[in-house]
Amino acid sequence: MAGNSKRRGAIRKSGTKKGQVVGSGGQRRRGLEARGATPKAEDRVYHAAHKRAKATQQQAATRRPRKDDDAPEHVLGRNPVVECLRAGVPATALYLVTGLEADERVAEAVQLAGAKGISILEVTKNELDRMSSNGLHQGIGLQVPPYVYAHPDDLMATAIASGEPPLLVALDNITDPRNLGAVIRSVAAFGGHGVLIPQRRSASVTAVAWRTSAGAAARLPVAQAPNLTRSLKEWAKAGAQIVGLDTEGAVSLDDYDGTGPTVIVVGSEGKGLSRLVRETCDSVLSIPMAGNVESLNASVAAGVVLADFARQRRQA
Repeated sequence: MAGNSKRRGAIRKSGTKKGQVVGSGGQRRRGLEARGATPKAEDRVYHAAHKRAKATQQQAATRRPRKDDDAPEHVLGRNPVVECLRAGVPATALYLVTGLEADERVAEAVQLAGAKGISILEVTKNELDRMSSNGLHQGIGLQVPPYVYAHPDDLMATAIASGEPPLLVALDNITDPRNLGAVIRSVAAFGGHGVLIPQRRSASVTAVAWRTSAGAAARLPVAQAPNLTRSLKEWAKAGAQIVGLDTEGAVSLDDYDGTGPTVIVVGSEGKGLSRLVRETCDSVLSIPMAGNVESLNASVAAGVVLADFARQRRQA
């Protein structure tokens, strides 16, 4: 067969031999070596857990930081600043961007701040931008200190010490600060002694509430309750009637005597009174209405009941 060795293709090229070659190149040895601990699912880029963790990190990066309750609040914009100063909001500083072109609103803000002894400070546009989440400040800002809340027990004690039957309003599920400000204004207008709000899941006395109250928040105490139901039960033990407002209340406002110690509990227009708060109420009132109106805004409903109780007390 030697003659066939000269045939084209009869000679096998080196490195193409089939089967086992000499030596394994360390493949067997490497196969026996330990590969270490299995990475966590979050560390494997192809794993669903890694994708979920990455999405969570991105959401946390874009989420606004939680506001510190003890930090001052900044009211920005020419109209809001002027309205707060007119309402008597206890501001501590008025910020103006250096070189700001003054119009009537800026001039009035400077005049009101100067008359109230509020510090007027010139700042750069970048400094005012950092106080704003969207940069819409119109070159002016007002610093408002955090509101100092009363204790629910002190609020009731002050109402009793006034020599008149206590008339208080408690808010349940009210998250709009404008509603809170309007209720504070109504309570002050009709001779009430204070307002009680929950510590969580509730509107707080911010600059918006200050402005809506037209300065009444400076004269009327507002208390925060860690547990609204518990505070209402304590007030009931002190001799107050707990009266809830609801469109389906069993008692009509026309038939209720509001001359005694009374706490009016107002729920939101959508959710109404929560179950535990409703069970704590001694009575649930409804406001007689004409027409096809199903319900009233929370602050309007509180104002209607307060006005009726004030009338009853004047005639008693």
